[in-house]
Amino acid sequence: DISDSLAEMKLRAEYKHLLYPYLYDGDTQAVTRAYGPQATPHAFIFDQERRLRYEGRLDNSYRIELVKTQDARSAIDAILAHQEVAVKHTGVFGCSTKWQEKASSRMEGLRKIEAQPVQLQMATAADLKTLRANPGKQMLLVSFWATWCGSCIAEFADLEDTYRMYSMRDLGLVTVSTNMPDETKSVMKLLEKMHATSRNLLFASDDAASLQAAFDPTWESAVPYTVLLAPGGKVLYQKQGSVDILELRRKILANLDSDYVGFNQYWSGN
Repeated sequence: DISDSLAEMKLRAEYKHLLYPYLYDGDTQAVTRAYGPQATPHAFIFDQERRLRYEGRLDNSYRIELVKTQDARSAIDAILAHQEVAVKHTGVFGCSTKWQEKASSRMEGLRKIEAQPVQLQMATAADLKTLRANPGKQMLLVSFWATWCGSCIAEFADLEDTYRMYSMRDLGLVTVSTNMPDETKSVMKLLEKMHATSRNLLFASDDAASLQAAFDPTWESAVPYTVLLAPGGKVLYQKQGSVDILELRRKILANLDSDYVGFNQYWSGN
């Protein structure tokens, strides 16, 4: 839902009610390099005299039902009991540590995104009915907006970022401009400015009311209007007005296909 900057990790700590200290080393990574973590999570456990007594994994599996050995817990229990830690080192398995020198590869990825073409298609009432039904196999995020809507422009980049974060995990994004058909030039100009590599539509008629009703007969008011649809059209999230981007991303994560239900449950609530 967010990155691991200090400001954003404060949001994560509040969201998951994390009460333990969180230290940030991202500006220099000097402390991190001194410890030498290979992946996340990688635990380092010291006794009261600050002697390293254990380093390695927390347990043998990220799936709770498959955990057989609680390695970090066993080390803590031994230290508290003033006993020798039986297993002082275990291998770790997880996401590799993101060192600063890897930033260039991330920038290259952004350049590739920005090089992708931006396209705009006209949308009829029939197109919008099909869009609402979401007959495909992807979860679909639909955002109705307009160039004259300040709130729409303010959240546009966050929605595109969200699409880029989860597009490889079967999330699609369709932006639908409610501008008039003869305002194509201004719509395209903003889409290009935002590097909108999503599927982008524009109302094909000046009868905005009928086009709104084609997608959602209950939608009678303003933009922005955002809907998250499961395959088959079930509404997972719906917001008229500006979205809470973290709430939206967590709803996406709670509903993305996953081989392990624990991932979805983590994002389903506090």
